[in-house]
Amino acid sequence: RGSGQIIYFHDLAVPIDAAMSLKDKSAVTMQTCKAQGTSAPISSSKEEVQKAFPIKREEVLRWNGWGYRDSGFVLNDNGNIEFSGKGRYSLSGTELHKFKPFLEERFGFDTNLKTFSQPPPDLTALPRVITNHSYVEAVRPFCVKISDDGMDRIVHSHGHTCHELFALRTGKYGRLPDYVIWPGSHRDVEKIVLAAKERNVCVIPFGGGTNVSGALECPTEERRTIVSLDMTEMDKILWIDDDNLTVHVEAGIVGQDLERQLSEKGYCTGHEPDSQEFSTVGGWVATRSSGMKKNIYGNIEDLVVRIRMVTACGTVEKSFQGPRNSIGPDIHHFILGSEGTLGVITEVTMKIRPIPEMRKYGSVVFATFEDGVKFVREVAKQRCAPASIRLMDNDQFLLGQAMSPAASIWKSFTDKLKVIYLTRVRTYLLFSMCSC
Repeated sequence: RGSGQIIYFHDLAVPIDAAMSLKDKSAVTMQTCKAQGTSAPISSSKEEVQKAFPIKREEVLRWNGWGYRDSGFVLNDNGNIEFSGKGRYSLSGTELHKFKPFLEERFGFDTNLKTFSQPPPDLTALPRVITNHSYVEAVRPFCVKISDDGMDRIVHSHGHTCHELFALRTGKYGRLPDYVIWPGSHRDVEKIVLAAKERNVCVIPFGGGTNVSGALECPTEERRTIVSLDMTEMDKILWIDDDNLTVHVEAGIVGQDLERQLSEKGYCTGHEPDSQEFSTVGGWVATRSSGMKKNIYGNIEDLVVRIRMVTACGTVEKSFQGPRNSIGPDIHHFILGSEGTLGVITEVTMKIRPIPEMRKYGSVVFATFEDGVKFVREVAKQRCAPASIRLMDNDQFLLGQAMSPAASIWKSFTDKLKVIYLTRVRTYLLFSMCSC
């Protein structure tokens, strides 16, 4: 009890040390461990929540690539590269005049060499579903939706590593999950996982699908029924504690949705992994994610206060919600980075902060990459790093310049003055410069 760690076996709660030697669960005295009293949920119904993508995510997201279907680089009628997206991003609808020449000169880009990705497959030709009717009927009352649709199976069969996406774009499909299930609550997940244990079914937790470690791939040799447990219908902020600056959320909430809802209350998490637009809070915990502003806000392990996870043996969570506990091992260290191998993360309590009063961006140019490394090292040594700092090599530096949209006459003039100053006065070489 001193460590504040408790394992929940279905409706029974017992201290973790007693649970390890527990033989007769029916003899355990009932205990409860309720979250502290907090404000009402931000949203009272699913319909009120604006979502990053619907259940059928392939309607708005690429099924065989990254991002939204309407966003990407295209060659327009003028022969220039343009970024599409219907106003979704600042570059959307912008013609990038310098981008194509840069790619041609720097990387030998040739628009005449085209390799078209394969269209969605004939769903009747996909690997057959390994059925388990007993399991399906057992979990049906405890899910928002259950599907064996071919497209749902494909979308939930992969993450976003290069080899996974390349396989999809070339029409190669390996082992697919047999069913996709969307739970609606922590209690649903408990029932779904328990039924899987009793019927020898494999469960792979699935959040935003942005995983890059191969954790979402189905083992080709697996002959049991595989279920992809899509958590994105568990997408609510359950409460905000204004006094302690914490927020308790369902693990399926997508990063951009969380930040938007928090901003309405004047808060933010400050956690901004590159995948924030599509990844979920549960995914952040499961992959031990790092954010671009970790210098100020920390990584996910610095932000997590409490985790609730359903395992094959019951629910694991801490009953202690203080900022730090000095007694016993921290169960969070086992859960963080576990990639879904130990259980299904259902709820997370995180630290939040007031939205910063000001956001300011800037850049510094260096003659060489080595000079940039020395600068960043000195910043770290002096402990004066801003929220985010990133050193870009020469290729990235020139890429950024090439992707700049057409500027106004005045900005074009000032940009030319900067180039003259850097190359003639400071004698920097264009193909060795880098920036931070």
